[in-house]
Amino acid sequence: MQTPADRHDRHEYPAHWEADVVLRDGGTARIRPITVDDAGRLVSFYEQVSDESKYYRFFAPYPRLSAKDVHRFTHHDFVDRVGLAATVGGEFIATVRYDRIGAAGAPASAPADEAEVAFLVQDAHQGRGVASALLEHIAAVARERGIRRFAAEVLPANTKMIKVFMDAGYTQKRSFEDGVVRLEFDLEPTARSLAVQRAREQRAEARSVRRLLAPRSVAVLGVGRTPGGVGRGVLGNIRDAGFTGSLYAVNTAFPEELTEVDGVPAYRSVGDIEGPVDLAVVAVPTEQVTEAVTDCGEHGVQGLVVITAGYAESGPEGHERQRALVRHARTYGMRLVGPNAFGVINTSPEVRLNASLAPEPPRPGRIGLFAQSGAIGIALLSRLHRRGGGVTGVTGVSTFVSSGNRADVSGNDLIQYWYDDPDTDVVLMYLETIGNPRKFTRLARRTAAAKPLVVVQGAGSAPQGHAVRATRLPHATVSALLRQAGVVRVDTITELVDTGLLLARQPLPAGPRVTILGNSESLGLLTYDRCLAEGLRPARPLDLTTGATAEDFHGALSRALADDTCDAVVVTAIPAIGEGSPGDAELAEALRSAAAAAPAKPVLVVHVELGGLAEALSAAAGTAPRAGAPAPADGARNPPAQEPPAAPRDRQSGAPEAPREGSRLIPAYPAAERAVRALAEAVRYAQWRREAARPGRVTEYEDIDEKGAAALIDGLLTRGQGLTIGPEETCALLGRYGIHVRRAPAAPTPDAAAEAARSLGYPVALKATAPHLRHRADLGGVRLDLADEEQLRRAYTELTELFGKPAELRPVVQAMAPRGVDTVVRAVIDPAAGAVLSFGLAGAASQLLGDMAHRLIPVTDREATSLVRAIRTAPLLFGWRGSAPVDTPALEELLLRVSRLVDDHPEVVAVTLEPVVVAPHGLSVLGATVRLAPPPARDDLGPRTLPVY
Repeated sequence: MQTPADRHDRHEYPAHWEADVVLRDGGTARIRPITVDDAGRLVSFYEQVSDESKYYRFFAPYPRLSAKDVHRFTHHDFVDRVGLAATVGGEFIATVRYDRIGAAGAPASAPADEAEVAFLVQDAHQGRGVASALLEHIAAVARERGIRRFAAEVLPANTKMIKVFMDAGYTQKRSFEDGVVRLEFDLEPTARSLAVQRAREQRAEARSVRRLLAPRSVAVLGVGRTPGGVGRGVLGNIRDAGFTGSLYAVNTAFPEELTEVDGVPAYRSVGDIEGPVDLAVVAVPTEQVTEAVTDCGEHGVQGLVVITAGYAESGPEGHERQRALVRHARTYGMRLVGPNAFGVINTSPEVRLNASLAPEPPRPGRIGLFAQSGAIGIALLSRLHRRGGGVTGVTGVSTFVSSGNRADVSGNDLIQYWYDDPDTDVVLMYLETIGNPRKFTRLARRTAAAKPLVVVQGAGSAPQGHAVRATRLPHATVSALLRQAGVVRVDTITELVDTGLLLARQPLPAGPRVTILGNSESLGLLTYDRCLAEGLRPARPLDLTTGATAEDFHGALSRALADDTCDAVVVTAIPAIGEGSPGDAELAEALRSAAAAAPAKPVLVVHVELGGLAEALSAAAGTAPRAGAPAPADGARNPPAQEPPAAPRDRQSGAPEAPREGSRLIPAYPAAERAVRALAEAVRYAQWRREAARPGRVTEYEDIDEKGAAALIDGLLTRGQGLTIGPEETCALLGRYGIHVRRAPAAPTPDAAAEAARSLGYPVALKATAPHLRHRADLGGVRLDLADEEQLRRAYTELTELFGKPAELRPVVQAMAPRGVDTVVRAVIDPAAGAVLSFGLAGAASQLLGDMAHRLIPVTDREATSLVRAIRTAPLLFGWRGSAPVDTPALEELLLRVSRLVDDHPEVVAVTLEPVVVAPHGLSVLGATVRLAPPPARDDLGPRTLPVY
């Protein structure tokens, strides 16, 4: 008899199990299935494992693997026996395998749903989180193959391995027998296992970025022998910024006798450098990059910034070069910014890194800045650096990354880093695309609860070489979904900087009430009108007249800030005498001192070509160099002016703690609309923060039959890869989730219609369901309130005479529903945005005017309530013009049930309920369609992986 162990290679090599992962220390490894070609690698790996680790694995001394062992551990059928390896540099650093077992513990095949699992990690790589990553991946593989439970036997002394299992967050059972700890755990993800996985993901990805932004040593590859050129320029920028670590210049063409370039030690290769190198900046010609990456990898470099161009932006051949570059870098466990990158900057006094093409680093500050485009990055740095003219105020940058082609490190990685970076208070991002929107919205929601995340998205063209999934949702809908995740979504670079400056230096407003005061009545009225247009609640402007003194401004601002009916103040100012008048500094100090006395309310200034005031406001906190200040000592490297850190913010309220001297900078804007727009964004973000502090919950319903729905879906998917299921199956599936669709029997003949009506009971409706007539009552394809058989037969005749034969019309009969408001509920798995729930009124409101509201799935009870009220036509649901209000609680429950269905079963890729008639008491679902498709092999709920480009 042939045992499962004797049946080899029943399935093709599962390439979709391959993945790059970030480990606990920020390095990377590749996880892939073990195959028959790995015998040599397995033996080499085992030879490097300590005797103690071997003992823990096999419960006995086991110095070497026999030929039978090697055969067993490299021959898998990828169903009942699976082995995965974590590799660095192409060599194994850890392995994991499972063997499916039956009730008695013997080898088995499906439908047995339990497997034994065992790990072995090379001692040099223990403590890096390799086993935790492998457990996530082998668990996902097992679930895909129908295994629901793992069992593991571990020696009590093997505490590290026991901790891996115990910390994973799965529901588990532990026992001790015959000197062995036996652990059994279900593989169904739990809230705790997902939380553990995502916390590990955040720490690992943040550390991988920290290795790029806070290196202790940097090598610049491609430094020219003569002044000029990209490599020489980057080297000079790093040196001139005062980098605190070790700096090296590298060029394979350096003469052997050359030891320095511009005072920096020079080497012909990274391998010649005696000490470690944390970061390599690659600026060599394109054809030399592969050799340079190999040189770095062999020396143990931790990360790369590839300035070199000539990759995906240059065409198909460049695209392939880019893919090979990423694979090559990850082979050595390195992460990569670029290629075609502008560079990275860290202004921290402990680092002072300017590994970029920017000749001058930005001022130190509290803003984290990310731009996919180098040109946009330059523009953002320039605007933040500039004082006077446009947006003003000395507000600097903590860290900056311009990723170029974004082949590896992306905006998601930077969000992970900035989330708990103590040096960053506000995150500004220019994104051309969002490569993994599901993950982005998840990370954004968490980060925005701690610090503002301001995003402007480009026209939607992907970075060169990316296969970004295109969304089917309108741009406005995607923006709305981002706002729901807490993102401050703006439309232009100007708005990005305007809003970022306000959020970086002012507290969050407690509400929309705005006081306007100043010395120009017309400018005050213009500001007032813009506040109304942005949905704010301004009081009538207070005109201090053109003769107002600094004391007048101070007094008026102090009174406004002390007023309990005021949440924010906009000060408008025009020149009283002339630009640059001595009164500018006096006025700035008056405003600053008044604002400092009320640190919980934001203050903004609108000025009209008042460069002197703008500069004075910037300098009022003492961060700008003062005239007569002593010059740096001879030999000093011109360190950038140090800006005191922003006041710490309370994470719940957003208000700063007790103000410190010099911490309050008032942003000044050259136009009322820019100031008010920034304030409106701050108000909306503050409201989101308050709501996020009281999150809703995903409602549980006792009548939901999740297992029954799963069995029904599995059976239906055996018919095909993607299908719209029939009416009976639709009703059965929705019924498992407590969603009841009114029966609509087909009526191919008048007699069939009459029979259906008798079974349903009069009055009934007769409907044509042909695609061109479905949901189009305006075309006459629906007859309502048919009280008896005579009326039904007459209506049947009229329909067929008007629109054609019954076979073309597809008529159905349905019992009349109580009168109410016709609505539509949809859920769809969008390729880019993920699972989205939509709601609107049926008919012209949603079809012609696009009056639909959207929420990301899973939807909480609070979100369902807001969704119903988010459409412009919502008053029709709440008794508009004396009509009876409808049963919105029943509607909200329906939305929550649809959300649960789609969230529980990723195979459900589309649901449409139309119309849903919401009456004063209850509702009726009159039509429903459901589309199924096999779930994707990997999604944001799966194990941690790096994107594949």
